[in-house]
Amino acid sequence: MPDPTWQSGDVTLYRADCLDVLPTLAEGSIDVVVTDPPYGIGYDASHKKYKNGIVRAEATWDKRPFDPSPLLRFPHLIIWGANCFASRLPDSPVWLSWIKTTRNYAKVRQADFEMAWTRGCVHRPQAFRHLWIGAYRDSESGIRNVHPTQKPIALMRWCLEVANLPGDALILDPFMGSGTTGVACVQTGRKFIGVEIDEGYFDIAVKRIKEAQMQPLLLRVE
Repeated sequence: MPDPTWQSGDVTLYRADCLDVLPTLAEGSIDVVVTDPPYGIGYDASHKKYKNGIVRAEATWDKRPFDPSPLLRFPHLIIWGANCFASRLPDSPVWLSWIKTTRNYAKVRQADFEMAWTRGCVHRPQAFRHLWIGAYRDSESGIRNVHPTQKPIALMRWCLEVANLPGDALILDPFMGSGTTGVACVQTGRKFIGVEIDEGYFDIAVKRIKEAQMQPLLLRVE
C-alpha cells in the first residue's frame, strides 16, 4: 500500500492515482464510499483553469469514458454524477438528488439538479434542496470555488446523514478533489481516507481539512 502523503487525527490522504490505492483497501474496512468522480472535465475547455486564473494541466485520464468498476468492489456507495455513466453501473432503485434551483423554469446555464447512484447504504430515494447557483447560495456565501465541480459541504454532510452511518464511521473518497467530503467528515466526527492525483487540488484539500479540524464539530446537517 502506498505511504500516506498527509495524516492528521482521523484523516489520511494520499496524493496518488486511486487505481493504485483502491486494491490495497480491505472491503470491510470502509463503511461507505462517498465520491464525485471527474467525468468529462477534460472535454470542457472552461475547466482548464482555477477560478483564480491559474492554468491547470489537462486531465489526460479524463479524456476517455469513466469506468466505475474499481469502485464496485465496495458494498456501500454514494456516487455523484452517476447519471452520466449509469449504463456502466448495476441497476439501483435508490438515487439521491441535489436540487440547486429555487423555482421551475429557472434560466441558468447549469443543471437544475444533480444525481447520485447509491448501493447498500441509503434506504429510499431522497432529495436535498440547497440553492447553489453562481453567487446565490444557501451556504459558503462569498467563498469562491477552487474546483470546477465543487459541491457544498452541507450536501456532503447530508450524504453522511442519509447513509445511516455510525458516528465513528470510516469514509472513503477516491476522487477527493478539493476535499469537500473530507471537510464534512471532520465536521461530523467521522474518519476519512481521501485520494487525489492532482497536486494542486491535493494541496487545497489539505488546507481546507486543516482549517476544518480547528473548528468545533457540527453534529447535524443544516
